[in-house]
Order: sequence, then structure tokens, then C-alpha cells
Amino acid sequence: MEVKINSVHFNADQRLVEFVNKKVNKLDTFFEGIINAEVTLKVLKPEAANNKISELKISIPTNGYLFAKKQAATFEEATDLAVDAIRKQLGKYKEKLKSK
Repeated sequence: MEVKINSVHFNADQRLVEFVNKKVNKLDTFFEGIINAEVTLKVLKPEAANNKISELKISIPTNGYLFAKKQAATFEEATDLAVDAIRKQLGKYKEKLKSK
């Protein structure tokens, strides 16, 4: 699966990029049909707490895409939350496929 990472108004360091890649690539274990993933990392109002946003959009066959947007104190935490949300969506999607 191809993972594209966009960081808005800052440069993501290598450690953060590797963390995001590792987390997103784990989604392959839940659903093999993922075409690609796009992660957007943003800082919302630098002076505020819980200002890191991670948006995760994955492309899947037939249905188009699944999307999750989470906000937390760190990019790692926000990415974890977004990956968990996508994992739940993938579970529901797989159940829907089985019922057809």
C-alpha cells in the first residue's frame, strides 16, 4: 500500500514520518484491499493545547474511500486515534461485504 504524508505549515521529522507509516501500514492486516492511504498532519492554533490534527483517508475498491479526522496533544496520539477509527470502519465495511 502506498502511504502519502502531507504536513501542513511545518516539516515533519523522520521519526514522525516512520511512526505514521508503521501505524497506517498495520491496516493491511485488517483488510487486504486497501489501495493507498493519505495522511494530512496539521497544527491548529499553535498556542492552544490539543492542537495537533491527523486526517487519514484510505482508498478501497468499489466503495471509494474511508476517512477519519482526529485531534490530540501530539501527532502520534492523533494518528493512533485516526487509525483506530479507520480500523472500526474497515470492520463494518467487511461485514457489509460478507452480508451481500
